[in-house]
Amino acid sequence: MHNQSTNYRYYFLLMEFSEVQEQQLLYFFIFLVMYFAVLTGNFLIIFAIIFNHHLHTPMYFFLLNLAIQDLVAISVILPKSMANILMNTRYISYFGCICQVFFLVFFLGSDLWLLTVMAYDRYIAICNPLQYKQIMNKQACIYMILAVWISSLLNGLLNTYFIFGTSFCSNMINQFFCEIPKLLKLSCTGINKNEIKVLMVMSALAFVCFFFILYTYVFIFTAVLKIHSLEGRKKAVSTCLPHLIVVSIFLFSGFFAHLKPSSTSLDFISTLLYCIAPPFLNPIIYSMRNRDIKIALSKVLNIRKMYKKISNIKCISG
Repeated sequence: MHNQSTNYRYYFLLMEFSEVQEQQLLYFFIFLVMYFAVLTGNFLIIFAIIFNHHLHTPMYFFLLNLAIQDLVAISVILPKSMANILMNTRYISYFGCICQVFFLVFFLGSDLWLLTVMAYDRYIAICNPLQYKQIMNKQACIYMILAVWISSLLNGLLNTYFIFGTSFCSNMINQFFCEIPKLLKLSCTGINKNEIKVLMVMSALAFVCFFFILYTYVFIFTAVLKIHSLEGRKKAVSTCLPHLIVVSIFLFSGFFAHLKPSSTSLDFISTLLYCIAPPFLNPIIYSMRNRDIKIALSKVLNIRKMYKKISNIKCISG
């Protein structure tokens, strides 16, 4: 058993998508389309916010960080999976698995913290608008983002340390990446006390964020109902609705992934839901429901069209 456990410290074998080459290529094409869509949507949001000075506000500063986190989180999973499909292999190195776990916990956890900070931002904007600029000043926003990144970093390091601090009795991961629940099932000792403590802390933090968001929206909707003008109500709701939809998708997909009955097909679907759906849908939701983002995106796209026209003219003249 000791020799087996030692060998499992060199590599893991991930889930095989299919033995049929045509089906493998189909999975590759699906992942490629998803990855390209996530990259395109989030890069457009990033460029729109960076190059439009009207969007240099706390709300869009937090949205910029959300787009960056989504980009990195999806890049931790899909490129390795697509490379395995093309090379017809299932291997992932032990160190590669450690990196996947750390960065997934880091960036998915930071998403939840960031969504909580964004809820607070909307709460101040609607419930205390006269002091919004004073409370949500540049320094406060930077401190909030630093708190999100540092807490997520510590969370990622803690989880990774306790998960890989144990010996594994198998190297067969029944998932297409190193997912924490699947790794815990491979432990020779089962879930030890330290792992239970970490899981309890993670659950507690998730529920704290959830109830804080719920708490802020109770006050937000109470304040919206007190607005006399219909136009004012619509404006207040339009600034909160994208964030509320994003939070709902993130929490629903996460709860479904961890509370569903155990099934191989359900595991695959739920993993796609909570790892890929939020990064894919977030840019769409914010661009469809936010007028400022629409205007900024149209400017970015127009710049690209103008650049192409200038390039074509130069080519013709050359």
